[in-house]
Amino acid sequence: FCRVDPYGFERPEDFDYASYEAFFSRYLVVLTRRAIKWSKLLKGNNSIQKSLKVKRYIRKGIPNEHRALVWMIVSGAQANMEQNPGYYQRLLEGEKNDKLLEAIKTDMNRTFPDNVKFRKTADPCLQHTLYNVLVAYGHHNKAVGYCQGMNFIAGYLILITKNEEESFWLLDALIGRILPDYYSPAMLGLKTDQEVLGELVKMKVPAVAELMERHGVMWTLVVSRWFICLFIDILPVETVLRIWDCLFYEGSKIIFRVALTLIKQNQAFILEATNFPDICDKFKQITKGTFVTECHSFMQKIFTDPGSLSMATINKLRETCREKLLSQG
Repeated sequence: FCRVDPYGFERPEDFDYASYEAFFSRYLVVLTRRAIKWSKLLKGNNSIQKSLKVKRYIRKGIPNEHRALVWMIVSGAQANMEQNPGYYQRLLEGEKNDKLLEAIKTDMNRTFPDNVKFRKTADPCLQHTLYNVLVAYGHHNKAVGYCQGMNFIAGYLILITKNEEESFWLLDALIGRILPDYYSPAMLGLKTDQEVLGELVKMKVPAVAELMERHGVMWTLVVSRWFICLFIDILPVETVLRIWDCLFYEGSKIIFRVALTLIKQNQAFILEATNFPDICDKFKQITKGTFVTECHSFMQKIFTDPGSLSMATINKLRETCREKLLSQG
């Protein structure tokens, strides 16, 4: 058995190879079939128009060989990169903010200690690439600078694109457009979205919302890392990538779909909790096991389980939750 997965992550001691192999042999058939369809769709001309067909294809998963390209196109990162030739290099060569560099350096060794490609001994060592992407981004978006969590996201982008400049533009698409205000110093967007999730749970899984309220568990305690790290280190790699496929195309509501599905699927299990620490523990456990490993069926579930979830509903909830947070501020 391979101790290291295809992305360079070491598998944990208690990794269940048997059920993973069983899942993956089935999934491989799906991937092969999808790859043929995607090759036809892209026909070597590297452009995709938004359409129901493309949306359907993306929900069924982008094969790894096309993933970086499709992310770049559908997120708008490709267009931005082409409109700003040489911009990334100029950011790296320009004046630097020492405090920013310090903050980024501090986090370098904390980024994926379980990934062999990010070790100092690796050749090439992806820490250098990661450092460059984060430094460039911090100088490009001074309002955000650098904030913990961005290192993990940039790291994943680098593993998939294997390209420094593309990773920078994808990070820009996520932080600048797709995720509203998650990484600014006040993190208002992040706090808002955690409250929005709470409201959605009230609507869609009221028993769990009631349990949380009764034991005084704030949503931020159990889900903040889901939002900050976009499920990195929380769900299995393949599953995270499938979530990101949809996130780049459909935007931030995908995060709510995933969160609601995890909660709804595990409702009975969560409701067994009888106290505060117990609830927190249940939320850790629901992100493990076969349900989340089987990424293909998991992704089908996120579009059916939570029921309808329009951007209009989310935006309305965002407005009221933001107002509430600001008035408490």
